[in-house]
Amino acid sequence: MNSHPFISRRLFASGIALTAATLTLPALRAQSRLEKTKIALSVGGKASFYYLPLTISEQLGYFKAEGLDVEISDFAGGARALQAVVGGSADVCSGAFEHTINLQSKNQIFQAFVLQGRAPQIAFGVSTKTMPNYKSIADLRGKRIGVSAPGSSTNMMANLVLSRGGLKSTDVSFIGVGTAAGALTALRSGQIDALSNIDPVMTMLEQKSEVKIISDTRTLKGTIEVFGGPMPAACLYAPAEFIQKNPNTCQALANAIVHGLKWMQTAGPGDIIKAVPESYLLGDRALYLASFNKVHESMSLDGIIPDDGVRTAVKALASFDPSIKVDKIDMAKTYTNEFARLAKERFKA
Repeated sequence: MNSHPFISRRLFASGIALTAATLTLPALRAQSRLEKTKIALSVGGKASFYYLPLTISEQLGYFKAEGLDVEISDFAGGARALQAVVGGSADVCSGAFEHTINLQSKNQIFQAFVLQGRAPQIAFGVSTKTMPNYKSIADLRGKRIGVSAPGSSTNMMANLVLSRGGLKSTDVSFIGVGTAAGALTALRSGQIDALSNIDPVMTMLEQKSEVKIISDTRTLKGTIEVFGGPMPAACLYAPAEFIQKNPNTCQALANAIVHGLKWMQTAGPGDIIKAVPESYLLGDRALYLASFNKVHESMSLDGIIPDDGVRTAVKALASFDPSIKVDKIDMAKTYTNEFARLAKERFKA
């Protein structure tokens, strides 16, 4: 199929000769020269379900299929992974969408360009060991709350829950515990009184009655209850300048993620277990599967970031962070669906 390598992406996006676009798209993309083939990608808590699409795309060879050599560095939480991109040691971050809003409030323009999760998947639970008589948010005053890392999305969720209950973030102590074995140990040993974290950790604690869940965004329904609307979660984001300079590379990254999302639509729990590294199961296959069933619907279907979700995110952050003013955030600059749309078209996601 001879598609001209210099036909612009805009031409396809504009809907001209849509049928022709659909036919030539895979060939066109395969021929597009990648500006950068080696990509340093940072992530905070790779083994969690929050980033399962990233792991699936990596393990099934979808990045390689796009001509990319992606080196993934795993950090204790999203805030640390973000620092790697801001500091220049990583090109792209696999992280929570709300970081693009926080960054813009500090005059740094970062854009999300493909969505992995359409719900934050974060649950907030109180320790049944150190707080057996917990009644309300007010009981958390002066307590120690575990989060993946200070400043991460688990911390933001905890801030939101506290603010709804009349507490400020300064009324508690936040402790970074990661998203895996360290988080389990911190809660079980009584180092923390409550935990805002992601799966499989929260399901493991919940099933053994070690936490009482008081706020839950692992389902679409729970997310709407907590945030008042859809809330985009894990995504790939990068400095706007990087995206402008490397559009074909960003397209290849979006393609790989959407390819993974498409695979996940029909994958059973057994397929997921086979695809992820053994260490992700935290020694308990059955609990891992129970966790997967809980968060399954929160995975994005096609990588598209919902416009109303962006509004929800800005409003949620502004509700507890005085440095974020709704009218000062240019929402259009926090994301682009240009790449995800082409990937969705290509993989029929």
